[in-house]
Amino acid sequence: MSETALSDAAPAVAAAPRRVTEETPLTRRLLIGVAVAFLGLFLLMPLVVVFDEAFSKGAETFLAAFAEPDARAAIWLTLLVAAIVVPLNAVFGLCAAWAIAKFSFPGKSVLITLIDLPFSVSPVVAGLVYVLVFGAQGLLGPFLAAHGIEVIFAVPGIVLATVFVTFPFIARELIPLMQEQGTVEEEAALTLGASGLRAFATVTLPNIKWGLLYGLLLSNARAMGEFGAVSVVSGHIRGLTNTIPLQVEILYNEYDIVSAFALASLLAGLALVTLGVKSLLEWRYAGQIAGRRRH
Repeated sequence: MSETALSDAAPAVAAAPRRVTEETPLTRRLLIGVAVAFLGLFLLMPLVVVFDEAFSKGAETFLAAFAEPDARAAIWLTLLVAAIVVPLNAVFGLCAAWAIAKFSFPGKSVLITLIDLPFSVSPVVAGLVYVLVFGAQGLLGPFLAAHGIEVIFAVPGIVLATVFVTFPFIARELIPLMQEQGTVEEEAALTLGASGLRAFATVTLPNIKWGLLYGLLLSNARAMGEFGAVSVVSGHIRGLTNTIPLQVEILYNEYDIVSAFALASLLAGLALVTLGVKSLLEWRYAGQIAGRRRH
């Protein structure tokens, strides 16, 4: 083939390149079908079963499950633990994210690693560690017993275990957001005479509000649904240290299926609400980032 023919053919080849990621319509439909089937089998179907079993004997039986003293105590304890844990996580997450994103200091990488620790440690192991530290035969057990302080098999132990498994959520949402924003706006506020607290309240906090709300939402959902760590430190004392997940397990083991699924439906409803709010916050969060990039 002559050089002239090759030069004439080159534009034609360049005009219609084949993308390496191009799939046939059949492949796309197959992939979508597999994803939908997987979600339906492992997510949607169990959710339907939970509500179906909860209402299998009618609404009256469903509501009667929540009238039981043990069920009310479990709901109250779950709400109490979440009300304690989420604000603690918010304070820790804000402080940790602020320190990591805005400052350089020795041990910064160690702090980041410690924040990620609950993601790599089994909740059951975390609960066992608390027992070994605060239990009657643990490291601090004799001292606590001598002063009448109960941690394990009491509300403080449940709070500590729940804090451990939930504290990374808020920090991990805020750290990349604060790092992307940098320190220019805070420095400008300080130059104009604002105090550090005022700069945080008027500049930093409005810029991270959607990320903070997203982290609070995830932290709350995990706190109310935690089973492993709480199961180890609670002692399963009816009416005192059983949260909703623990009470569901007890009812199911006692073959009180309707009551078990009724309480489980409460957690499932929380999951659905969490999913809806999560989608809303993700939408607002993405819009915030896109707006900042345009400016």
